[in-house]
Amino acid sequence: MARRTVRAGQVNATREAILTAAERLFAEHGVYAVSNRQVSEAAGQGNNAAVGYHFGTKADLVRAVARRHAERIETLRERALAAAAGSTDMRDWVDCLVRPVTEHLAGLGNPTWYARFCAQVMTDPALHQIMVEESLASPALRQAIEGLNRTLPDLPAAVRAERGQMVRILILHTSAEHERALAEGTPTPHATWSEVATGLADAISGLWPAPVTGPR
Repeated sequence: MARRTVRAGQVNATREAILTAAERLFAEHGVYAVSNRQVSEAAGQGNNAAVGYHFGTKADLVRAVARRHAERIETLRERALAAAAGSTDMRDWVDCLVRPVTEHLAGLGNPTWYARFCAQVMTDPALHQIMVEESLASPALRQAIEGLNRTLPDLPAAVRAERGQMVRILILHTSAEHERALAEGTPTPHATWSEVATGLADAISGLWPAPVTGPR
């Protein structure tokens, strides 16, 4: 029994080391620029087949990295939803989208790689769908979107879809750029992740009710 417990602990430690190495390397270089061998070496594994043994394909590894962060973000978003319950103020629901992400990143310390990892994955056609699926698996995120939709102005469906995409890009890439600046020690527009969230919420709250011009 004790031997099995030790073995399980070793396996978990190996998996965590691989996930940490993969997240960092994928964030810094892109997913397909990094080989499984490089991930194994960065994770301190002498066996170059360790990544495949523990995770299978590269797509499976990407999904595992995403899921590693999902539980904490879900908990933070549930708290934000509880605070926003019953609100008719669009800003409260925008905060439910933005702040769980920035609070999670703040809690990871510095440097972090998760925001840049997500940005790299979302620009890859073969892996983009994985992140979409993982996001939509979040009950709290679906509730936040439903709450936001109840407060939005009446917009043509195409405009609403387009602006929703703009919001996702803003959150993703603004977070990635702030994370990059912190890691590199370069100046940032905001000193803290909380200020980043406020700036994002300001911009997003102005984006949704912006005038619609031209044919739709």
